Amino acid sequence: MNAEKKNDSTVSGQTTNFGRNSAPAVPAPVPTSKSVINSFRGDFGFLSNFHEATIYVDGERYRSVEHAYQAYKTMDPWSRRLIREAKSPGEAKKLGKSVLLRGDWDSVKIDMMRSFVRKKFENPFLRPLLLATGDAELIEGNTWNDREWGVCRGVGQNLLGKILMKVRDEIRQEEESESHPVDEVG
Repeated sequence: MNAEKKNDSTVSGQTTNFGRNSAPAVPAPVPTSKSVINSFRGDFGFLSNFHEATIYVDGERYRSVEHAYQAYKTMDPWSRRLIREAKSPGEAKKLGKSVLLRGDWDSVKIDMMRSFVRKKFENPFLRPLLLATGDAELIEGNTWNDREWGVCRGVGQNLLGKILMKVRDEIRQEEESESHPVDEVG
């Protein structure tokens, strides 16, 4: 039997169907602000920092937000290059755990993540996917005890989810500004 394997997900009672061998369709907008997307896997895998979407930082190419985030934990150019060239986001994360942290890391890491996520959603294929999440609350639910960037067993700061929602709002505002330009008074 040669049936195509499907990846179906349900969010707020809506089913989206992305074929494995096709480009992801834009999910239907989530209808209300009470909706929650609490898993960045399956149809919403594009929200994950592990989703491979090239971004450029300081003229260097990174395969994913995770690659860039892990590389920027250090100021050591050799370590950054090693992380940048990692074959997968998981490998980049593993390498990032062994670097000498830059002195200002705790004060810059959130702004860096925000910058990297913004760059990711400049991608014309990912941008509409983020917008299609509507006003859903985005929660980086996980089982690996990340309570800073996500939520595990109902507890966490959900910093990644908050950044994604802020970037979504900024994109929406940009698109509204572009579609309704302000007339200049001369």
